[in-house]
Amino acid sequence: MPSVDTARAILSTLDALGVTHVLYCPGSRSAPFAYALESGAFGGQARAVLDERGAGFAAVGLARTGALPVVIVTSGTAVAELAPAVLEASHARLPLLVVSADRPGELRGVGASQATDQARLFNTHARACVDLEPQEPSPRLVGQLSRALAAATGAPTGTPGQVQLNVAFRDPLTPQAPAQQRDAYR
Repeated sequence: MPSVDTARAILSTLDALGVTHVLYCPGSRSAPFAYALESGAFGGQARAVLDERGAGFAAVGLARTGALPVVIVTSGTAVAELAPAVLEASHARLPLLVVSADRPGELRGVGASQATDQARLFNTHARACVDLEPQEPSPRLVGQLSRALAAATGAPTGTPGQVQLNVAFRDPLTPQAPAQQRDAYR
């Protein structure tokens, strides 16, 4: 299953569950989300933000107005840049969903550049941390997303806050060109 299809399924499910805004920070590992956003998988407001810290605090501001925001970042240090906003959301009891793109499990901990142990980076201040291994869109995925969003909005506890969805993608991270198009460049 191409990673872009998984990103589409995640965005369309979050849209259906009431997420109002997506703040997307571009990066290589999070590219499937860029293609999914471009394809119209999310019906709410989506914006590209080049600075992760800025995106995090913009999301906190949106949450203060009653919106339900998601910040999407690539792997590595980009995730850590959200720490101040995550702490703010946690202390202020504001719903904030962080979607961090990651490598699949077999490519973690092998010394690759920017390979940060990020799956539970915000565990101390998060209402939930969910590590999604590469998977096809399914009822299981919808259930995982529903539970994560419920935790962010405080449905189970009455205390909203930050939730991290760490989404592992396998290559290819971009849509595949049809064979005849690929052959034209040989």
